[in-house]
Amino acid sequence: MNPFWSNIFRTSGYEDSLTYFLSTVPIFEALKKRELRFLESMTHVRSYEAHETVFHEGDIGSGMYCIRSGQVQIYVHDDTGKEIEQARLGPGDFFGEVALTAQKPRIATARTLEPTVLVGLFRADILEAVNKYPSTAAKILLGVTRCISDRLQYASLKLQQQGDNSYPGPEQGANDV
Repeated sequence: MNPFWSNIFRTSGYEDSLTYFLSTVPIFEALKKRELRFLESMTHVRSYEAHETVFHEGDIGSGMYCIRSGQVQIYVHDDTGKEIEQARLGPGDFFGEVALTAQKPRIATARTLEPTVLVGLFRADILEAVNKYPSTAAKILLGVTRCISDRLQYASLKLQQQGDNSYPGPEQGANDV
């Protein structure tokens, strides 16, 4: 390519920034650039080696993680102790988002499969943001809520497809709560 044109079309580096990465994560898609920069200031970037555990099933959750690079396996143990893979996640995926809203035990274990960079967002940081920047914190939490709702709906549909009658539909008294 002619050097003249390569200078014109050279990117500013924004696409390599953490702010840009966060803008690609569905939970944060409604945030404006200024809000994304604020979100970036709240995040914690950590590098993991292959086969390193991020958290264990039963740990009390404190935050969520977005995968910037690498792969993460989410799994549970069955009654015999055998690992049952629930998901294999890659760059742009996220997990553990329930921990932003509820201090509950993790329902699965997360382990890296290769060298991985995770971007963590923790409940303590969100709670601080609620007090200092309520509008931005509300947008973040609405994104989290939307994601949790989507995943709950997907899980409910999967249960229905499997013929699981333990989930009460309208005909089974779901509205009798």
